[in-house]
Amino acid sequence: MRLFAIRDYRHLFSAQVIALFGTGLTTVALGLLAYDLAGPRAGMVLGTALTIKMVMYVVIAPLAAAYVDRFPRRTLLVLLDVIRGAVVLALPLVSEVWHIYVLIGLLQAASAAFTPTFQAVIPDIVTDESDYTRALSASQVASTMESLLSPVLAAVALTFIGFNHLFLGTSAGFLLSALLVARTRVPDARPSTHTTAWDKAAAGIRTFFRTPRLRGVMALNLVVAAAGSIVVVSTINHVRDELGGSQSDVAWMLAASGTGTLLAALVLPRVLDRISARTVMMTGAAVLVGGTTAAVTLIAAGLTTWTGTAVIWTAIGTGMALIITPTGKVLRASVGRNAIPEAFAAQFSLSHLAWLITYPIAGWFGTNAGITAAWSVLAVLAAAGAIGALLLWPRHDGPDAVTAPVKAPHTDRSALVKAA
Repeated sequence: MRLFAIRDYRHLFSAQVIALFGTGLTTVALGLLAYDLAGPRAGMVLGTALTIKMVMYVVIAPLAAAYVDRFPRRTLLVLLDVIRGAVVLALPLVSEVWHIYVLIGLLQAASAAFTPTFQAVIPDIVTDESDYTRALSASQVASTMESLLSPVLAAVALTFIGFNHLFLGTSAGFLLSALLVARTRVPDARPSTHTTAWDKAAAGIRTFFRTPRLRGVMALNLVVAAAGSIVVVSTINHVRDELGGSQSDVAWMLAASGTGTLLAALVLPRVLDRISARTVMMTGAAVLVGGTTAAVTLIAAGLTTWTGTAVIWTAIGTGMALIITPTGKVLRASVGRNAIPEAFAAQFSLSHLAWLITYPIAGWFGTNAGITAAWSVLAVLAAAGAIGALLLWPRHDGPDAVTAPVKAPHTDRSALVKAA
């Protein structure tokens, strides 16, 4: 592919993939660490840790997008990777639950600042219109593959080593990511057209609230978060306590959800050429509502089995992909080319705000009131989000596809040389 012939993009994309897999492995290992420290209350511990993550993403990401033009971006990206590597390296040393919360706060603050900065760099590195669109798609594919392969890699690794060693490998991955970024020519950001930091941070969010289709996307974010929280938070206790599985079994069950995500991602590019993004995303919402309802029904009736859980987890992964994958296309169709970074930063923050609502329900409420009660609430939220999306996103809202090529902002090649 011509895109990967661009040296700087190749380095950045490799750094992103390594960091993504590092984050995925950390999530698996963190769940097992929580179970090691808290046993049956692991869901509450993990739910708290993931809630801290969402708070950091919701608060830090917009601020990072607002202030990124004030710092050398390459230096900032390298520093954030180093911080993440150091924090992950410290996780195996914790002996108290509150240690996890402090370290996760630091880790996710760095990740929340890294993502919008990375996204803003891509259009300055990839200046060709078609290549820029492919770069956005490649990032989505990388995220999709991570959701599948990270649990699989963790399952294989846990066959031979303890989960604490996963943290060591993850830390090394973040340091390798930092090295790749350091070898990349990253131009400093151009001054924003917005006069204040608040204007920069709020511009994308204002666009969401005044655009019908993007209001629909916000509602769909709740559907994804409600269903996804069942998988991310509850799998560890469900597999270990309800099904009597091992550490590796936890990773394999997470991989079942990733399998659904991957299968949908492989089919969607051709489907989206013929079917509107709205139709695909609403179908995904229906799948997730059905998946959460089935999960509640099986556990309430005491009929939970390995096969039944794997099927539901796969369906949830599929439904999440049907919503998440077309989102970038909808964003690009809804804003001008200069507002694309702001729109992606807003979606990053708003989508994680939905997870901030659902993680505590799956973790805290699930631990105290029981999994059946927590999953029932999440199923209701998924249904409410689906209905809200149907009402907020009119069927005849204009074309879902981009009607004109999405151009990456023009970059002065001399700036690239100076940044090297």
